Amino acid sequence: MTTISSDLWHHYGRIRAGHDRAVPDAFRWSWGQDSGPGTEVLGDLCGRVVGDLGAGAARHAAHLAARYGPAQVVAVDASPAQYDMAVELFGHLAPRLRVVRSGAVPYLHAADGAHDVLYSVFGALDFTDPRVLLPVAATALKPGGRLVFSTLAHYLGGGLAQPDVVAADVPARTPEGAATTMRRWVLQEHVWVKLLDGAGFTGISVDTLPSTVAGPRAAGTLLVSAVRRA
Repeated sequence: MTTISSDLWHHYGRIRAGHDRAVPDAFRWSWGQDSGPGTEVLGDLCGRVVGDLGAGAARHAAHLAARYGPAQVVAVDASPAQYDMAVELFGHLAPRLRVVRSGAVPYLHAADGAHDVLYSVFGALDFTDPRVLLPVAATALKPGGRLVFSTLAHYLGGGLAQPDVVAADVPARTPEGAATTMRRWVLQEHVWVKLLDGAGFTGISVDTLPSTVAGPRAAGTLLVSAVRRA
């Protein structure tokens, strides 16, 4: 059974945080973080309010806050461990970077029309039912605001993405190290397009970024961009 009360992201990124505390010097959308476009996909961020949904340790958000002059980047994550890590690593970038401990859906519900840009790098769009998340993402954007996210083009190991809005159980660990699962949405391109259109987005584009390496955890990336209808 999927565990929903434990912090299933407790272990994620912890080893890296022990030796890499710098603001990243690059922003990549691909699963391997080694190819594809960068921040240009988000447009001009100067003076804009930007939200990172499922920000983890806020490395991408820190990069934007430090280098592109936004009014504010809000790094949103429900995990207590990821929140603490983000504050420890990048709290010095406040107030331009604001770290928020919250699920993406309740955060967006309370942020009606507050954002110019929302994005997610294998974050909340992968681990939250898109039928719930996408409509509130639309209302949290200003008219004409942009949503950009990267998500798996297929399952790790090569299994095909789902042709409908169906989640799969994927391996996870509790803070104590016990094996459990969490839900992840790995959807085909046409499914994302239909969901975005129904949620109030237009100008929808989907690019496939192939993996540059082989192996059981290699994966291609869907890079999805859409604009809230005026």
